[in-house]
Amino acid sequence: MLDNLLAVIREENLSEQLYHSLVGLEIEEQRIDQHGRLSRQPHPSKLGSRTFHPYLQTDFTETQLEVITDPNPNIGGTLDQLDTLQTVVYRSLEGDDRIWPLSMPPVMDADDLKFVAGHFDRPAIRPYREYLLKKYGIQHGCMTGVHVNYSLPDPVIHRLYSHYTKEFDSLVGFKNALYFRITQNFVRYQWLLTYLFGASPIAEKGFFETTPDALKRPVRSIRNSRYGFVNFPQEQVTYASLPAHLTQLQRLIDDGTYFSAHEFYGPVRLKGQGNARDFLTGGIQYLELRDFDNTPFTANGVSRHALYFLKIFMIYLLTRDLPDDLNGALDAARDQNQAVALENPLAPTQYQAAGERVFKEMRAMADQLQAHTEQWSVIDDLEEVLMHPELTPAAKLMEHVEQDSLMTYGQAVARRWYQERLGTDQLLPRLKQLSEHAQRFVLVAMQDGIRFFQVRDEDGEDLLMFTFDGVTQVLQDRDTKVADPDKRLRLLFPDLPPLPAPLHY
Repeated sequence: MLDNLLAVIREENLSEQLYHSLVGLEIEEQRIDQHGRLSRQPHPSKLGSRTFHPYLQTDFTETQLEVITDPNPNIGGTLDQLDTLQTVVYRSLEGDDRIWPLSMPPVMDADDLKFVAGHFDRPAIRPYREYLLKKYGIQHGCMTGVHVNYSLPDPVIHRLYSHYTKEFDSLVGFKNALYFRITQNFVRYQWLLTYLFGASPIAEKGFFETTPDALKRPVRSIRNSRYGFVNFPQEQVTYASLPAHLTQLQRLIDDGTYFSAHEFYGPVRLKGQGNARDFLTGGIQYLELRDFDNTPFTANGVSRHALYFLKIFMIYLLTRDLPDDLNGALDAARDQNQAVALENPLAPTQYQAAGERVFKEMRAMADQLQAHTEQWSVIDDLEEVLMHPELTPAAKLMEHVEQDSLMTYGQAVARRWYQERLGTDQLLPRLKQLSEHAQRFVLVAMQDGIRFFQVRDEDGEDLLMFTFDGVTQVLQDRDTKVADPDKRLRLLFPDLPPLPAPLHY
């Protein structure tokens, strides 16, 4: 199936459009206090209700923020919005709260665990949360990571489909085949991403009741190992085929093994339909890639290099043929990822030769698609990381381990990030072209849970577009010069619910 896809992409001159596939981010991060412990502060009172907020949510714990960007064809645009949202988070923090920069949580003692278990202010999902507590334990849900949402441009899918109408009865079937080929190849090569971007080498005191033997020394990524944020071994879902994947996922839900599809923690989730039964008829709309640890080396929590590499890597996965023995390859891939996740971060990976073959194939593909300088540069940079394990994030973190702990380093990074965010001349530095009062207006809108987009009219003048619940208001800079932005926004959006009442723990 999908034979000669690379040749078709060349024939249709689609490489540039594929490179601009849409990418959105979901960054999970823990709030901590000045002592480096999980915060005792409630969810920031300046932020709108989590029942509808498009950008700023929480997850398993009240201290675990989730920062969500819109999908964007340009990595620069995605990161600019993420930077603005992170600044909104920092300017909304209360007390002495900071942001913990690592995927593995800080030190947790019995009081921390009791507090996390006893404080949760989202009644609608409390039953699911209590189920997770009982099944996986508190510590499991305190890990954080980066999820990347990836979708192919619809015009690209339509043009490719014109070459495969004899092979597929419908556009939906063809689109599913494209997305599931990427999915299967992502699983096959997950180990390479774990090597390149793994950044959870150790667990702090209190995470494990008894530290597993494999983790009594540093590794590349606890989070991506069998000791991390994964389902139980007997509850894994196959990626052997789309029907098999959907059938098994639905069966696990129906028989009560999974509470819902949200409990599936595989490396790739299919997205865009309400339940597994609908994907065959409604189609996959995008993929959620779940392999990435938080990085402490950028204040946004995600590596720019990782995202630029992912763009070209996803084209490689799309055009890479599947092996004849796919089931065997997928089983081997799961074992490979486990092995790489638990390797010594300072040593070369045992699969370096396989990684070199991947980069060789990527170079051949990039040459055929006449890749531009940016794409060649990121291939060069990440191949250098493959050849030099000391350049990996996990290895670089080892320089900061003191007495088997990253607490001192994590707290120092958290303080620095906080000072840098709040010490800028501009309220929202990525929107520095806007006036001070316009930045204030945008900040309050994002806190309230109103979507914001910046556009330009035919004369090149900046227009500010705000959207809530299907209603859009377009303003100019002068319209935002008001004493009380929140009051003005509520006049523009009368259905905007009031801010939740402040909580006090």
